[in-house]
Amino acid sequence: MVRPLLPVPAWLNGRGGRPESYCHRQVIDAVRYLVAEGVRWASLPRDFPKWRAVYRFFRRWRDNDLIKELYGRLRARLRELAGKDTEPTAAIIDSQSVKGDATVPARSRGYDAGKKINGRKRHIATDTFGLLLTVIVTAASVSDRDAGADLLRALRERHHALRLVWADGGYTGWLVTFAAGVLALALTIVKRPDDITGFTVLPRRWVVERTFAWLIRARRLARDYETRTDSAEAMTW
Repeated sequence: MVRPLLPVPAWLNGRGGRPESYCHRQVIDAVRYLVAEGVRWASLPRDFPKWRAVYRFFRRWRDNDLIKELYGRLRARLRELAGKDTEPTAAIIDSQSVKGDATVPARSRGYDAGKKINGRKRHIATDTFGLLLTVIVTAASVSDRDAGADLLRALRERHHALRLVWADGGYTGWLVTFAAGVLALALTIVKRPDDITGFTVLPRRWVVERTFAWLIRARRLARDYETRTDSAEAMTW
């Protein structure tokens, strides 16, 4: 499933250059190690190929959307094994603010006053299993409602079978009308009961919260280190 999605070396396309000297599987493992352990590119263990070669591979994979394609194939396979259609008809959206490292430029970072975090915000959509459907990274100052429009638009472009989307109270207002009128999506708000204090599991919303818990276990995602937002999105995928 992975091999057809690997970037084709320039020399195989008749564009010159030397044949690659590293196993692509080792390069994939190196990228996954970097995300899981949170090391710098230059600090990759010597068991892996040279870090510059790994970074070039990651950059090609990112720029050609091959990471999303690979994840999509794996997600479809998992849904098939669970007895579901490969394309979901329902999704859950939410956002997560994370602190930004000094490597995050001022133009793509902001302050989330609600959570008191200076950095970036990940806006994601998942299926009912918690598997990623869409990822958008913005400054933490961008509201859920404003980013939600772009998130839903990207979700609709990529997954035509979607009909229903669940979200929390931060997405109320004009976004519900926009989703129904422009994108033909039923955006359902799952609100927290007013009479409950402390932690409580909310219907449907717990799925996307669990996905955030999966993501934050990767040390590279515990905070945002990426200079570019598309690199931050690729790290999430």
